[in-house]
Amino acid sequence: MNAETELRSSYWLETAPPGEPAPPPAADLAVDVAVVGGGIAGLSTAWELVQQGHEVAVLEAGRLAAGVTGHTTAKLTAQHTLIYDRLRRTRGPEGARLYARSQTAAIRHAAEIVQELGIDCDWEEAAAFTYAEKPHGVRELRAEAEAAREAGLPAEFVTETELPFPVAGAVRVTGQAQFHPRKYLLALADDLRRRGGSVYEGTRVVSLTEGEPCVLSTDAGVSVRARDVVIATHYPVFDRALLFTRLSPRRELVVAAPIDEKRAPRNMYITPEQATRSIRTAPLGDGKRLLIVTGEHFTPGTADVEERFGRLTAWAGACFPGLTFTHRWATQDNDSTDTVPLVGPLHPGSRHTYVATGFGGWGMSGGIMAGRLLADLVSGRKVEWSGLYDPRRLASVVREGGAFLKHQAQVARHFVGDRIPPLSGPAPEEIAPGDGAVVRMGGGQWAIHCDEKGQLQAVSARCTHLGCIVAFNRAEQAWECPCHGSRFAPDGRILQGPAVRPLRKRDL
Repeated sequence: MNAETELRSSYWLETAPPGEPAPPPAADLAVDVAVVGGGIAGLSTAWELVQQGHEVAVLEAGRLAAGVTGHTTAKLTAQHTLIYDRLRRTRGPEGARLYARSQTAAIRHAAEIVQELGIDCDWEEAAAFTYAEKPHGVRELRAEAEAAREAGLPAEFVTETELPFPVAGAVRVTGQAQFHPRKYLLALADDLRRRGGSVYEGTRVVSLTEGEPCVLSTDAGVSVRARDVVIATHYPVFDRALLFTRLSPRRELVVAAPIDEKRAPRNMYITPEQATRSIRTAPLGDGKRLLIVTGEHFTPGTADVEERFGRLTAWAGACFPGLTFTHRWATQDNDSTDTVPLVGPLHPGSRHTYVATGFGGWGMSGGIMAGRLLADLVSGRKVEWSGLYDPRRLASVVREGGAFLKHQAQVARHFVGDRIPPLSGPAPEEIAPGDGAVVRMGGGQWAIHCDEKGQLQAVSARCTHLGCIVAFNRAEQAWECPCHGSRFAPDGRILQGPAVRPLRKRDL
C-alpha cells in the first residue's frame, strides 16, 4: 500500500478490523423484523429489538459499520452546531426541548451500553463547542446558547476555549462524549448474535414488497420474509413517500495527524464558518492523540476534491503547526429540509415498514436515538418525541418551504442541465491516467475512466437511482451522483446508495 492510499483510509476502519465476514443467507428465511443496513442506526435498532424479544436479521450490503458510520468523526453530542434557536422558531420551545431530551437520552443510553457490555471503545466525556472566529457571528451564538439552555442543555456562551487561536465567542455544552464508533458497534453486533439475532454481510437488498408479511429480495435472489422491516441505509433505498425530495446529500472531508497530548484539544469543536471546520482528538497512546479535522462540505459530484483536501490540510497545519498528516478520508451526510431527522413509518400508509434517515451530520446520537425510537414503535410502545421525527410530518415542510424548493431546484438543474452536452469535451484517449470524464458517444453519455496504467473502462453515465448524470471524483476514484448522492466505483460497482443497481458497463 503506498502512502497516497494510506492517507485516504479511515482511522476507524484501520484500528477496528471486522474479522471474518458474515456470509449472506444461503436460503430464504423468515424473521420477526428485518433491518436493512448495518451502520449505527441499523445495528442500534436491531440490538434494541432483540432486547425486547424479537427475532431479528440485519442485512448489510457491505461490511458492518464500514459505510458512513466507519467514516464519521464520531462525536456523540446533543449540541448540533446552531440547531436550537432554529427549532425554537420553527417547532416551538417544546419541539426544541424534545429534540434536546431525545438526543441527550441517546448519549446516556450509549454510556450505559458501554458499561453493561464492557466495551473498550475509547469512550471519553467531553464538552462540545460551537464557535465563531468572526465578531458578526456572536449574536447568533448568544441566541443559540439561550435556546439550548431553554431546551434543557447545560449550555452557556463563552469567549475562551483551548483552541490555539482566538475565537469571538462559542456555545459550550458540557457532559457530551466521543468514542471509537466501530469498536462500539462491532461489540454491539457480537452481543446481538449472542442474544439470538442474525447478521448477514455482503447482502444487498434490491426490492421490498409490503404486506403481511413483508418480503425483501436480495441481489443473490434470496427472499427474506418479515413481519416488520426497518430501512436504515443512510439514504433510503426504498422510498414510497418521496423522501428524496426532502433530503440533500453533502460530502465532507477529514484529515488526521498525531499530535502531542500537551497540544491536543480534549473537547469537541465545530464552526459553520469556512464551509465547516470541526475538531476533535482521539487517544493514540505513548503521549500522543490523533487530531481529527473535518470540513469543506460540498454536494457529491460538484467539487475539485483534491483542491478541497489541500485547503483543509493547509488550514489544520496552520492552526496546529508541525504536524505530519497520516490519514484522510471523506464522509457523507443527508440533510433534511427542516433540519430534523426522519425516523418512523416509511410512508402514510405504512403498517410494518419504518425508516431512519436525514441525520444532518449528527448520526452518532441520532442513530442511537433512532434505534430506541424504532424498536419501541415496532413493539407498539408510545414515545414522547415520535411526532417530532415522524417522516410523515407535513407542517414542517410548509414552514421550511424555502429549503425544500432550493433543494428541488438544485436537483432539477443537474437532472436537466447535465444531459446537455458541452460544446467541447475530452476524447476518451485524452483522459489522463487516474482521471475520468463523461463523454457523449453514440447518442448517449458514457462515464469513462482511465486507470494508472492507461487502460480505459466505460460505464453508463446515468445513475441507476433516478437517472441523473454522474461526475468523477478523482481524489476518491469514484463516480458520484449530484442529485441524491449515490456513488460508484470506476467499474460501476455500487459504493453507496440509494442506488441498488450498478452502472451498466459499456463496450469501448
